[in-house]
Amino acid sequence: MVFHEWYKVEQLPWPADWAALFGRAAPLIIEIGFGSGLFLVDLARRRPDVNLVGLEISIPSIRNAGHKIRRGDLSNVILMQADAAAALHALCEPGSVAGVIINYPDPWPKKDHLDRRLIDDEFLRLLATRMAPGSDLDVATDHDDYAEQIAACLSRSPHFDSRMEAPFSFDDPGRLRTKYERVALEEKRVPRYFKWRRNDAPAEDSFPIPQELPMPHVVLRLPADLAEIGRCIQPGAVELESARIRYIEVYQSLRDGKLLIETYINEDPIRQRLALEIRSRPTGEIVIAPGEVGFPRPTRGVHLAIRYLVDRLREEFPSLVIVHNTLQEEIHADRPH
Repeated sequence: MVFHEWYKVEQLPWPADWAALFGRAAPLIIEIGFGSGLFLVDLARRRPDVNLVGLEISIPSIRNAGHKIRRGDLSNVILMQADAAAALHALCEPGSVAGVIINYPDPWPKKDHLDRRLIDDEFLRLLATRMAPGSDLDVATDHDDYAEQIAACLSRSPHFDSRMEAPFSFDDPGRLRTKYERVALEEKRVPRYFKWRRNDAPAEDSFPIPQELPMPHVVLRLPADLAEIGRCIQPGAVELESARIRYIEVYQSLRDGKLLIETYINEDPIRQRLALEIRSRPTGEIVIAPGEVGFPRPTRGVHLAIRYLVDRLREEFPSLVIVHNTLQEEIHADRPH
């Protein structure tokens, strides 16, 4: 395998073909939030028999870990800049993960930020669908309140059992001490080590792999030019089905007059920031489609975002005619309203 600097969720097929990415089939272990990469690289050296995926948000951390991987000539580890829930949800098929490691997740200590914590009941339900029975879940934290939350969530989950008599231990002999962990110990913070295992209890998969649809576009005839159309489209937010769509700004090209609508689409777990393009054909017809900015994936939310624009233009121009469109049938642009 040739080392790739890093991947993003939107770059890979949903679900990912891990065997193709690694160049071999092997048990898949995921470390969430690998920081400097010391633990991940050490694990890659000790476990050449597994495929390792490291998930991290910080680009500097990804680059530092990438340098270590190249220096170690390690071919069994892939790095991703990704939200953990999004990566597990979109890239991992049910029962495909052989182990998950979470070292010192952000405790989000402020009261208003508690809902940002990674490990909660919903996240464990997601893990339960992706982890194979018998696979290990290892978590470490030095934050007292977060440790209590993790212990409570794991204890009430029907899908995980502790590998120890207690929910956690205060020591993990033989463990590689990361830089963060050494500092925590020097500052007299007390780490807790959770060692749990996915049991055989079936988990209802309420986290289907996101579906990609054909790339959407709509061809219109309406009595307006691009400038008039642009004035009809105002920044704002709308919720359509499970998609939260925000039209951020409208830009017009000085060269050919086409419009670019900066758009943010949140379809948990997939979030896309992209441009929707409105352009005119020499025939005078108007085309609405995703632009190339952001390399959009044609999800249901993208279809809904385009249909909403068509609906908005129809309100302004009742004589609007749909010439052609590729929107998904049940959200068809020319359906009755």
